[in-house]
Amino acid sequence: MFIETETTPNPSSLKFLPGQHVMPSGTREFASPEAAEASPLAQAIFDTGEVTIVFFGSDFISVTAAPGVDWSALKPQVVSILLDHYVSEAPLFIGGDASGILVPSDDDMVVEDDPENADIVAQINELLETRIRPAVAGDGGDIAYRGFKDGIVYLTMQGACSGCPSSTATLKHGIEGLLKHYVPEVVEVRAA
Repeated sequence: MFIETETTPNPSSLKFLPGQHVMPSGTREFASPEAAEASPLAQAIFDTGEVTIVFFGSDFISVTAAPGVDWSALKPQVVSILLDHYVSEAPLFIGGDASGILVPSDDDMVVEDDPENADIVAQINELLETRIRPAVAGDGGDIAYRGFKDGIVYLTMQGACSGCPSSTATLKHGIEGLLKHYVPEVVEVRAA
């Protein structure tokens, strides 16, 4: 087995590609060792003591190193943990899958959507799913919809994109421009 790595726009994060599916559907972010207790793999990566975020995507794992950590020392540790996990065919989650464990809800809305805006929200979500999420996943992260009110779309960056120095530019120039172009009712995009 060979684990590929890719850099991300976030210099603190690396994207690891095991050559197989990681999450059968959806994504999962672990922002603390306590949250990682649901996954033996995430817990093992946190046990290095040098990690602040572990993120599972469809076919990748992105890992964010703590401030001041040198990737030249951490990268071989993470690759070794991933190899051990996949070679042993260990489950990704305690119990074999994510059922029965508390998974943070994607429904943590910053503002409640007005039913009158249902068509606009549907357009926003379609663009997020078809155009934006695949691009963000390419950088080792994900994006979650958190509401639409008064022309403002609220989004949360996850994985390698969370805390990335260029995430503000991505939101304001990339995502905001795309949404404004296709959905004229959108006037601004804000981080939630």
